[in-house]
Amino acid sequence: MTAGPLVVLVGPMGSGKSTVGALLAERLGVPYRDTDADIVTAQDRPISDIFVDEGEPYFRELERQAVAAAVSEHTGVLALGGGAVLDEGTRELLTGLPVAYLSMDVEEAVRRVGLGAARPLLAVNPRRQWRDLMEARRPLYTEVARVVVATDDRTPEEVAQAVLDALELKDV
Repeated sequence: MTAGPLVVLVGPMGSGKSTVGALLAERLGVPYRDTDADIVTAQDRPISDIFVDEGEPYFRELERQAVAAAVSEHTGVLALGGGAVLDEGTRELLTGLPVAYLSMDVEEAVRRVGLGAARPLLAVNPRRQWRDLMEARRPLYTEVARVVVATDDRTPEEVAQAVLDALELKDV
């Protein structure tokens, strides 16, 4: 068995990485870790505050460091923030790992994330900004992913099962 996470989840905000990640960890009998939560804990403030106070480049550097630490230390299920794949070094770190891209369309994103949610990159015209973000990020998610699992109209349990099946993992 190779070192590193058993499963890495990538995808846009609202795709269910945190919820599905926790379910996968429970079903596989391994720990769960979320790099956004790591950043919030280390900085002792929400990500939206980091964006406002320090700017996106500062946050992306924190994110790059959090992902590098998690990939090297964590052997369970790992969920990455939606923009983590923007960093070329992060994409290289994910090479060869069992990465699942949780995909969804814009209507599903609006339903899950909402139009008034505290998402710093969706502050103005969320539908358009989400589409623009996905246009830039979808190829990067696909590049790092071993499997793509659509989350539209599926429960978290169904998505977790689809990830297990796609990666050929057995729950405990």
